[in-house]
Amino acid sequence: MFKPSQSNASRRRIVIAGATGRVGSALIASLVSEPLDLVALTRNPDARGLPSGVSLAAVNFDVPSTLDDALRGADRLFLAHGTSPRQVANEIALIDAAVAAGVKQIVKLSAMGPPSRLHPMDWHMQIEAHLATADIGYTVLRPSSFVDILARAGAQVADDSWGGAAGDGVVNLIDTRDVADAARVALLDEAHPTAQRAYHLTGPRAVSMLEIAEEISKLVGRTVTYQQRSPSEQREKLLASGLNEFVADLLLGLDRLFHQSALAETTSTVKELTGHEPRSVAGWLSENIAKFRK
Repeated sequence: MFKPSQSNASRRRIVIAGATGRVGSALIASLVSEPLDLVALTRNPDARGLPSGVSLAAVNFDVPSTLDDALRGADRLFLAHGTSPRQVANEIALIDAAVAAGVKQIVKLSAMGPPSRLHPMDWHMQIEAHLATADIGYTVLRPSSFVDILARAGAQVADDSWGGAAGDGVVNLIDTRDVADAARVALLDEAHPTAQRAYHLTGPRAVSMLEIAEEISKLVGRTVTYQQRSPSEQREKLLASGLNEFVADLLLGLDRLFHQSALAETTSTVKELTGHEPRSVAGWLSENIAKFRK
């Protein structure tokens, strides 16, 4: 486990890219009570909902000087970016700006998975490869798929239309709060500021969509089923629901990985880094079961 030094942490400047995302918002909430200068990077200067005491720095990736200004004086950078065709270019631009600004450590949110042409795995591989060429300390966090993706199934479970192309494959879903906890530890670590390392983060065990359906059934008091579909059938369903082709293909890519059990790995890394066991899928479902009720 990392050993953060609170005395050395005094007033360090930590910049959070992706501050309004699922991991970024949980990370900021966990850091706001620390003696730090926290800066949230945003492409929306009118962003709301951040805790008091967190500074906003507006950035425009088409204007590199805004990245330089936002990172000036920063000691650490948490690097996350929503999945989009600009992800590779934008993250590489932030890495280069961080190196130029003298940032000592980058904590990059990546993704666990096999070498692949699937988005965003291939994009993360490109970004990691660029980061590896930089003369800077970094920690790459490679979580498995987030358990929060199940929230998308809430309305479908409620109207008995939940299904997909995951088959009976298994996936080790991870709670975004556990990823944020690991990022927090990495950002506060003072023992190895120039280290270059990567960690695979998972939940406590792999589960199938059928097991998830059984757990939801227990919690809502009725039988919930996961309807097995072919990839082409599932793509039609996704597009008919109003999703664009980009998002539909991302979700189909996840189903493909789930079907192949490509994200079934179980690691002890969350506990080793944070000191606590990773949260379970059953626990997340219990906390969020209202999303699945009729």
